[in-house]
Amino acid sequence: MVSANSKTQYPFWYGGASSMVACLVTHPLDLAKVRLQTASKPGQSLFSMIYQIVAKEGPTKIYSGLTASLLRQATYSTTRFGVYEFLKESYIKAMHGTPGMSVLLPISMIAGALGGLVGNPSDVVNIRMQNDSTLPADQKRNYRNAFDGLYRICKSEGPRSLFRGLSPNLVRGVLMTASQVVTYDGAKSVLMDQLSMDPAKKSTHFSASLIAGLVATTVCSPADVVKTRIMNSKGSGQGALSILKSALKNEGVGFMFRGWLPSFMRLGPHTIVTFLVLEQLRNFRVGMM
Repeated sequence: MVSANSKTQYPFWYGGASSMVACLVTHPLDLAKVRLQTASKPGQSLFSMIYQIVAKEGPTKIYSGLTASLLRQATYSTTRFGVYEFLKESYIKAMHGTPGMSVLLPISMIAGALGGLVGNPSDVVNIRMQNDSTLPADQKRNYRNAFDGLYRICKSEGPRSLFRGLSPNLVRGVLMTASQVVTYDGAKSVLMDQLSMDPAKKSTHFSASLIAGLVATTVCSPADVVKTRIMNSKGSGQGALSILKSALKNEGVGFMFRGWLPSFMRLGPHTIVTFLVLEQLRNFRVGMM
């Protein structure tokens, strides 16, 4: 990775490692968000969902599907952060200047699409493992871990099933990377240039990442809800468009922002922790000689 204001090249894996740390912190919130998005009836709150999981399934169940979440970050986030920083670095080296939004947006879209593609199989397993406890006994998958889930999906449904929901996942990957990473870079620049905040201080990183989390949650919500429903389905054959039309007809426009608050309460802290850890990895040059 490379800073926008320097030519220091950082390891490709920084973004993925930072996201995996954030995943450990926010997984219970992500679990509750998935449950809310797949619920047949809206209205339940994030905290009531978490309470319900603990009360009915036990305290350890708030980390259901953790191996799949970690694998998802290891694939999806490593790819999108790594490709984004690589392309940004290439621009800086070629043009000898800091890239503007007109450059950052298209490279973030490319990075996000590649991240969505690489991370789709682990995302399918992640959604299923998190929602498994809500299914009737005869429909439970009971994956032991992420790799068991990948193997069993390939065996029983075919490898193509690992790319179920790919279209909305690609869209979400593009939207997430463009709104989250580019917003962070832009917000950080504004905070430094307009408010004279110190680029090395955690308060600057926290403020920029909070703004990025708010923007990313709002932009990604519709694609996230559709993606979750497709991946959780048992091969109904419905595509993103048919699910979207059906949901809009039966649930209204508000369906696209189902679970916005729990999404932000998960994505906000996740974004903050990710960038705080990322900046510390850069600061201490972890893994660099």
